[in-house]
Amino acid sequence: MSAFIIRIILAVVATFFNVYLFVSGHWGWGITFIFITTLIILSFFRNENMILALNQMRVGNQDKAKAYINKITHPQFLPRKQHAYVLYLRAVLGAQELGFNNAEQLLRKAMGLGLRTNEDNAVARMHLAGICAQTGRRQEALTLLAEAKKHDKNGMLRDQIKMLQQQLQAAPSKNQMRMAQMMGGRKKTPKMR
Repeated sequence: MSAFIIRIILAVVATFFNVYLFVSGHWGWGITFIFITTLIILSFFRNENMILALNQMRVGNQDKAKAYINKITHPQFLPRKQHAYVLYLRAVLGAQELGFNNAEQLLRKAMGLGLRTNEDNAVARMHLAGICAQTGRRQEALTLLAEAKKHDKNGMLRDQIKMLQQQLQAAPSKNQMRMAQMMGGRKKTPKMR
């Protein structure tokens, strides 16, 4: 929050200083300072921690990406798409710590806010399908995988989607899992003659 306030103060000061340069007749410095003011104002639309986290994800360093994402304390003040990506990255990177329920809520909220690329939508749906499969909602997981397949236009996730579909075909349904828990597992009894 303090970085946001500092950015506002810098933008206001830079704008007034830019106007002062033009009024006092220093046109060359005024034109040069327009670029600096523009960079400060554009920083409202791009969070530096978000850019660094996405870069670390691209490199493959998930620990640093998680650290950068956790530095963003109030994502609701970011623009809508960036808010969606903060929620998306928190759910994907911290799925183990958050638990299934919280990770699912974050992913659904991120998808509701809107992710930019088809690949990100496909990954979000694939993670949701994995969560649904773990919690025993097989039919919902299969529909999410079908949606993920539609969004995966480049075929980058084809193997993962196929593997998850095969696991879902072999997995028992929620009712079968519940019955096995109630019966204490399947026990073979000898036939009575």
